[in-house]
Amino acid sequence: QVQLVESGGGLVQPGGSLRLSCAASGSLFHMYAMGWYRQAPGKQRELVAVSGRSTTYADSVKGRFTVSRDNAKNTVYLEMNSLKPEDTAVYYCNADLRDTDYDHIQLWGQGTQVTVSS
Repeated sequence: QVQLVESGGGLVQPGGSLRLSCAASGSLFHMYAMGWYRQAPGKQRELVAVSGRSTTYADSVKGRFTVSRDNAKNTVYLEMNSLKPEDTAVYYCNADLRDTDYDHIQLWGQGTQVTVSS
């Protein structure tokens, strides 16, 4: 099995910064892409940023958020700057991978709360 463990959420004031981390461990054969989604109360889960063969950002975070990967550590990061109250949500790590049984699977992390408020 492969597991994703997230860290780095919390409470921050508008204009502040946070860094999220998500590490994959276990029976991993190949990682195709890793990224972040978020879900605010009463809203659907939405893509924030994904790093695969290319990098994709939601329009709402372009220029403020940066996604990066450490392939040696199977870890993805999300650097969030100039945070706004509308960024408040539970942030979920997502991984598109193939495990050692050669199964192609999508995994989700447990979610980490990000709250932007004064």
